[in-house]
Amino acid sequence: MMLKEYQTINEIAGPLVFVDKVSGVGYNEIVEIILPSGERRKGQVLDVGERIAVVQVFGPTAGISTTQTTVRFLGETMHLGLSTDMLGRAFNGLGEPRDKGPKIIPKERVDISGLPINPYSRETPAEFIQTGISTIDGMNTLVRGQKLPIFSGSGLPHNQLAVQIARQARVRGTGEKFAVIFAAIGITHEEASFFIRDFEKTGALENAVLFLNLADDPSVERIITPRLALTTAEYLAYEQGMHVLVLLTDLTNYCEALREISSARQEVPGRRGYPGYMYTDLSTIYERAGRVRGSKGSVTQLPILTMPGDDKTHPIPDLTGYITEGQIILSRDLHRKNIYPPVDVLPSLSRLMNLGIGADKTREDHKGVADQLYAGYAAGRDLRSLSAVVGEEALTEVDRKFLRLADDFEKKFVQQGAYEDRDIDTTLNISWDLLSIMPDSELKRVKKEHIAKYMKRKGEPAEEKK
Repeated sequence: MMLKEYQTINEIAGPLVFVDKVSGVGYNEIVEIILPSGERRKGQVLDVGERIAVVQVFGPTAGISTTQTTVRFLGETMHLGLSTDMLGRAFNGLGEPRDKGPKIIPKERVDISGLPINPYSRETPAEFIQTGISTIDGMNTLVRGQKLPIFSGSGLPHNQLAVQIARQARVRGTGEKFAVIFAAIGITHEEASFFIRDFEKTGALENAVLFLNLADDPSVERIITPRLALTTAEYLAYEQGMHVLVLLTDLTNYCEALREISSARQEVPGRRGYPGYMYTDLSTIYERAGRVRGSKGSVTQLPILTMPGDDKTHPIPDLTGYITEGQIILSRDLHRKNIYPPVDVLPSLSRLMNLGIGADKTREDHKGVADQLYAGYAAGRDLRSLSAVVGEEALTEVDRKFLRLADDFEKKFVQQGAYEDRDIDTTLNISWDLLSIMPDSELKRVKKEHIAKYMKRKGEPAEEKK
């Protein structure tokens, strides 16, 4: 195929290069820019007019001249070379090695836009993924093939939580291969060092692929990074039969880049300046999670986003909530109490939780225990507000027990170490210890046979598990 070359740059504006007198150029086509010095840079077609192509350069535009620079249109959209050798490696936001290792020799090259999964081919997510974090495993269970975002706020420890999940996540009770794809979007150099150091130190890097897009990288690269991660995940899942967990942080930086590029293209802005097609664009990322009939592998997503102003109604968390299957919300109040991870279970939700728990998946008592703890903690939180007005002495004995349950729930169930990996049995046993605070008459959501089997009251042993 003949590559089209032009030396007709008529304007350079920031990261944008305007190429005149072009024909047959495609939207999102990849471009090679050859500077007078012989240096080569890549770019992507951002907009195409009747005779003008707007190209966003991956990197600085310094040194590009309007007369002696050649723009070569490569005739294809962005592709990524894929291989199982990518496991244990770190790449930049364009898929180039950033760990000083050799270039990947690809087994195949795939368009990063991906192909939508045929709804008929989708299988219902139904297998429990253990993250080792009680508030997720016990109360907002992650299921294989699900997309479950974490809604955080500026200054909250979502990065620490992300690497802990990446380190600990596994499909319980199967000997099947498990991989983690970690994509960081618009992060600082300090954060990038933290991620790489933690993955290397704990040995989690062996089964992981890292894509790190830094804050000083071009905006258009932030649009590409999550798609590189998901293309790699789909290859490992559907070609290599692996269970893949994809962590994307921070989707807010992705949406800001989307807004910046939309503004550069002079598009009519939508809500709060974000493009009107942001819902559709986010869905092209989130909907790449799932299980496909006939394939052993699966892609599970845990996108992380910081809510601007801690506002759940902001367009980014609002649209994300429509597309995904629940949300895990981090609480600033719990963080102020020095509780880690500061997951607020009351507004959090996993819509597919009931498909991934039960006798053959986690444990027979899981559903009842989660419902009972949720109800008890909600009642205890309400009583905190009441006791602040009337005083704790005015509460009944049962109310005081609910109050104690809420306090102990935060200290013993929610709080855990950054390197503490709890299996589901440990999480459920902690739950029963908390429920033992309450009289049996208040335990209306757990079965009596489960109380007899798992409950330990002081001075009386639990019935032996059969």
